[in-house]
This record gives sequence, structure tokens and C-alpha cells, in this order.
Amino acid sequence: MTTQIKGTYEITGWEEAPYDEKKGTVKLTQAHVTNAFKGDIEGKGTAEYLMTYPSDTSASFIGLQRVVGTLDGRKGSFVLQATGTFENGQAKADWFVVPESGTGDLKGLQGKGGYASKEDGSCDIKLSYSFV
Repeated sequence: MTTQIKGTYEITGWEEAPYDEKKGTVKLTQAHVTNAFKGDIEGKGTAEYLMTYPSDTSASFIGLQRVVGTLDGRKGSFVLQATGTFENGQAKADWFVVPESGTGDLKGLQGKGGYASKEDGSCDIKLSYSFV
């Protein structure tokens, strides 16, 4: 049985630095990001993102985020793998639970969803999940 949840997260820390930046090419950066989840997911996230900036106002990114806390009242942790874009002031991404990454009460978690940022910098999140 698949369950759909909603919530938000807010970025609580962002450290980004270029790792390849050459004249005439797109800039490549890596960011270490921390998040606070609220709603059906309560807890903290720690993420690493790799990003490419084709312009100063747009980016594409991939990332991994470990979430530690509760999901619908079940305690544990899991890892989300994300692929997304930043355009017109909004970050959007699709994500899925990395297989076999669940711990504690979240062992066997599988699912997919995504997020979209709002003007205040927080993100609306969704996740459809089940257990194997």
C-alpha cells in the first residue's frame, strides 16, 4: 500500500564553492546544505549537491540527502536522491528514496516525490512511499 505525504523544509545552512570554473565554460559547484523538515516528515536533512550554472540565473543539479527523524511517526533515517533545476527564481526537483537506505523503523522504505521552492525560500515537499 502506497501512502502520500506532504510537508515543507527550510534550508538552515548553505556552503557552496566552485570546483571547476573556466572562462567560456559553465561553472561547476558543490554545495553542502542542511535542512529542517516539518509536516509528515519531521527531522533534519544533510545534503551534498553538484550543480552546473549555464547562466547566472539558472542551474541544474543532482544531490544526495540523508534525512534523520520521523516519517508518519516512524523513527529512523533514509537517503533521498534528487535531480532538479533552478529557473526563474524557483528550485524544483524530483527525488526517490535510495534502495536499502532506510534505518530503524524506516527499514525497507521505498518511494518517490519531489519539491518546489516558494518565494520565502522554503520548499513544499511530497513523497509517495511504501515498505518492502
